[in-house]
Amino acid sequence: MSDITRREALGLMAAVPIAHAIELAPPVVDRAIRAAERAQADAEATGTAFTPTFFTAHEWRTVRMLVDYVIPRDERSGSATDAGVPEFMDFIMRDKPDNQTWMRGGLAWMDAQCRDAHGKAWVDCTPAQRTALLDAIAWPKKAKPEMSHGVAFFNRFRDMTSSGFWSSKLGIEDLRYMGNRMMPGWNGCPDEALKKLGVSYNE
Repeated sequence: MSDITRREALGLMAAVPIAHAIELAPPVVDRAIRAAERAQADAEATGTAFTPTFFTAHEWRTVRMLVDYVIPRDERSGSATDAGVPEFMDFIMRDKPDNQTWMRGGLAWMDAQCRDAHGKAWVDCTPAQRTALLDAIAWPKKAKPEMSHGVAFFNRFRDMTSSGFWSSKLGIEDLRYMGNRMMPGWNGCPDEALKKLGVSYNE
């Protein structure tokens, strides 16, 4: 798959309507993120890397790099790979195979674009070259018409990355979600929160 041409990549992507959006039901996301967490735990316990069942070795390198362009590590939390998003995606591809065509076609399209421009696959390009392609497809309203297939792919990829990250333990911590905890009592909304919302109990 790493040597696929742009024509072949477009053929794969054309099999999926360009306006198609990812629709992952909560149970699907939950199954995938739990499976990804188990895979990460097993890999850590055994000292062996996770082996994807859908992605090829080249696609796996690309996916692991691309998700971290979408959600990089920062001072607040870890990256998408830290959260197990690539593993999450691999399980989604198995659980919901209707996502396989656009995923494989989109990754191949990115490689074809970079081979034409730089003579090598996206993952092997320089950071500036990789970013240049992402800049051309990350902003739908600014993208050129000929980049429409890349825009559609990246929108889906970004959505799936976000679904995986913010469903993971790391992502929930990043959101600072305070639910699912026993509260011994309720003393009302904190004054600081009321002030921020511009409301009070006296209204």
